[in-house]
Amino acid sequence: MKRLLCVVLAALSIPACASPTKVSYWNGIPFDNRSGFAERLLAAHNAERLRLGHPPVAWSQRLAADAQGWADRLAASGAFEHAPIQLRVGEGENLFTGTSGAFPLEQMIGGFVGERADFKPGVFPDVSRKGDWHEVGHYTQLIWRNTTEVGCALATGHGRDTLVCRYSPPGNVVGQMVP
Repeated sequence: MKRLLCVVLAALSIPACASPTKVSYWNGIPFDNRSGFAERLLAAHNAERLRLGHPPVAWSQRLAADAQGWADRLAASGAFEHAPIQLRVGEGENLFTGTSGAFPLEQMIGGFVGERADFKPGVFPDVSRKGDWHEVGHYTQLIWRNTTEVGCALATGHGRDTLVCRYSPPGNVVGQMVP
């Protein structure tokens, strides 16, 4: 009986000896970018759109798959650049990169929304208080009224997490009004 007890106790201790899962923290709060991925990204996008009275966007698996292809390529190469237009016909694109495990998904989208501080309503591309639409281009794509779908993907490589979000129809169209 004593031997059986030792075997049972030994078996119960094995999980405790397994390598610990890496936990990421943002402002002291643990987060896991894998849980609720699509739902969290969609909520982060739609919070800003709804604040402006714009219709919410829907999640697109097709756009997410397209985004994953580009995110994987960026992670593998260590590059950080938009996909050539030929690889994303009919799709807008926003990119974020940062130290691997350092940023929750909401903070990544928060970077796009943060451009709001330099945004001024107007006819695209005259939409930046600083005079350069590139300073607010992530934000204008996120809030573009005619955009109805979004799909995002995350890949890790070279010590960085890279988020790629694709939008359809694309925004940032020259000559169109931004809210």
